[in-house]
Amino acid sequence: MVFIESAPRDRFEIRNDSSAGQRIQRLTLDLSPSAGKLIFDTIEGGTGVEVFQPFRVESGEARFRGSPVIQDGSERLTLDFTRFEPGQRFVFSIDVDDQLNASDLGQIRVSGREMEGALLNAVFGPSGGAGAELQARVDGNNRARAKAACP
Repeated sequence: MVFIESAPRDRFEIRNDSSAGQRIQRLTLDLSPSAGKLIFDTIEGGTGVEVFQPFRVESGEARFRGSPVIQDGSERLTLDFTRFEPGQRFVFSIDVDDQLNASDLGQIRVSGREMEGALLNAVFGPSGGAGAELQARVDGNNRARAKAACP
């Protein structure tokens, strides 16, 4: 996963680089441990600052179950996929704001290492089969890579 700060819509790009037959079944992004105390700003006049943007699919071959509802001010986003095969990518946008008293670009923009520490949980598995959960922390470059440990 890669996070890209971009006014007015912040972008998340996710790619399934797993081996054949291992689709992504579910992704959960937890912003609560992020350095910037980040939240999703999805409605006007809500918890965030000025600009707001709800969840929107931008591109990609992956498909998910239902329409995700991300509450304004929430620190967590979960997507249940019906199809997210190896080699496919998925891009979505939403507004993310920080909750710091003194941030580089104000609370309206995520800057520097404010995304660092956020937690990505990914469940991988075969179509119709049980999945295995993997975790990754977002690094200082706004990237997280969930991968299985090699034996």
